[in-house]
Amino acid sequence: MNLKDFLVIKRATDGLGEGELKPYLQLMLAKIKLMMQQERTSETVAHDLIELYDELMGLQERKVFWSPVPTCTHVHIVIGESFAGSMKQALRGLDLEETHKVITLQENYAIGPLGLDSAEGRMERRNWFSNNIIGGFEDYDEFENEYNEILVKLDLIPEGAEIVVWTSGNACEQIGLRHAVHLLRSKTNAISLYDACAVCEELYNRPDAFIHYRCSGEIPSEKLGEAISRLDDKKRLDFADIARLDKEWKDITEQSGILRIWSDQGVLEVPADYYDEYLLEKLDYLNPPDSDEGFLKSARLIGEAIGYCEQFIGDAYFEYRLRELIYKGVLEIKGVPAGMRFYSIRRKQ
Repeated sequence: MNLKDFLVIKRATDGLGEGELKPYLQLMLAKIKLMMQQERTSETVAHDLIELYDELMGLQERKVFWSPVPTCTHVHIVIGESFAGSMKQALRGLDLEETHKVITLQENYAIGPLGLDSAEGRMERRNWFSNNIIGGFEDYDEFENEYNEILVKLDLIPEGAEIVVWTSGNACEQIGLRHAVHLLRSKTNAISLYDACAVCEELYNRPDAFIHYRCSGEIPSEKLGEAISRLDDKKRLDFADIARLDKEWKDITEQSGILRIWSDQGVLEVPADYYDEYLLEKLDYLNPPDSDEGFLKSARLIGEAIGYCEQFIGDAYFEYRLRELIYKGVLEIKGVPAGMRFYSIRRKQ
């Protein structure tokens, strides 16, 4: 049995409740018992068990596992859970949820080691998150299984379906699109590329009402629906595009840094402390109140930093850098750094 088959079976059983799974188990045990008592032949029992297997797997495909129907015309690949939720809601609003399916790449590609193409590289990434990001990966097996499930989903894309990779002007989604193209490079499907933020800004921005989206997850589902309805074949990638993006993914993964930004239409690796001075400037600007001995809730500072940062980095990285500034003696802490809501900081007195 290969990994793909095992993951399909695991997903099928994990998705069923005890009340649904128990009857299948009871029936399987009963048939095995009949064979042991020689009331049924092994061939007959094997046939019955295969029928049970087909029924169980078919039930799961209908309920949980990502398995597009043969009439699936489009598969949308998106970066991040927030954007995935908006995409699915937009597709429901357009009555396209049966023919348009969604695959979500959940990584924050802007931070951490990116050696996702090897087991050793994935272990390094998991360890970095576990050691530096609150709520990061704790179980490597779970992280590995989730990654392999993505590979299974990509493998199940019907041959006739068009693949639409969505991105926008930030390092996370730009690197994510390159990873997606790298994983899809051997498929024969047509692949189109759309910048969700650029499309929606072009559709809705006016001189008196302008919104700049830093990431696709900020786009309301109703606006995204209008962007989806205007899909055409003018954004399809050719072989040269795919080869270029694949090479760019490999070049990025060979970098040794842990922080990347989007600059001048390219991914730029920057030092880990790139935003440290920015955080300190925001702390000074907020002018912590004297009533609390000059301490400021870390969540307040991180919210300010996210709100005014031109890049989309994510709150987890800013919180990681605050703790590094505490360890270095630049900041003082009051509370327990179990999460940004649980402690306050100030300049070292």
